[in-house]
Amino acid sequence: MSLTLQNKCALVTGGSRGIGAAIVKRLAREGAAVALTYVSNPGRADETVKAAQAFGVRALAIEADSADAKAVVAAVERTVGELGGIDILVNSAGIGVMGSIYSYRLEDFDHMLAVNVRAVFVATQAAVQHMKTSGRIINIGSCNADRMPFAGGAVYAMSKAALVGLVKGLARDLGPLGITINNVQPGPIDTDMNPADSDFAEVLRTQVMALRRYGSVDEVAAMVAYLAGPEAGFVTGASLMIDGGFTA
Repeated sequence: MSLTLQNKCALVTGGSRGIGAAIVKRLAREGAAVALTYVSNPGRADETVKAAQAFGVRALAIEADSADAKAVVAAVERTVGELGGIDILVNSAGIGVMGSIYSYRLEDFDHMLAVNVRAVFVATQAAVQHMKTSGRIINIGSCNADRMPFAGGAVYAMSKAALVGLVKGLARDLGPLGITINNVQPGPIDTDMNPADSDFAEVLRTQVMALRRYGSVDEVAAMVAYLAGPEAGFVTGASLMIDGGFTA
């Protein structure tokens, strides 16, 4: 087993389940010490921490709601304090509230932007204060930034499209420091929130996808691990699709 991230310290927001948990475990497998944030399920967060520790690395869970900017900053500072630094930030926390423009609530609009956009900026701003040359920032975006094939997803698509512009701009700010920043944009991925055996999944597989299957969380985690590692040192400002041809 290669330890491409040995002696690195990482923070994964929203890392207790789904794609985030797979990323935590993959970074740990590559040798990184990992902190994760969670909101409401400490038991599940603890399970993910234990799975990471099984690879022989330090790991911890931090309760932090990404809608709370102060909690996001505190999570970064705790990561630095307990793990000894931060080399990798993965902004994985995200929510999706769908609804028609005719009835969409402003409270839902504000909450989704707070979690999907503002928290990414806040965590990045806090993390880069501690990052050295070769630091890595990776956001979990969405293929819906480029394609939203059904009604009701406009606000979600907007929140993920915002990350594309943010990454392009911050690549210029951070490039002179040797810090890279990129988006990973998954398509349909088999998770508790979007299971591959649902009626909705069947529609996507047969009518939208080029590959007639859902992706796995481990496939997304592998792309994140690549971007976090030394071989991706010349990749920055990019939004990389891993969507089975959803946007093809």
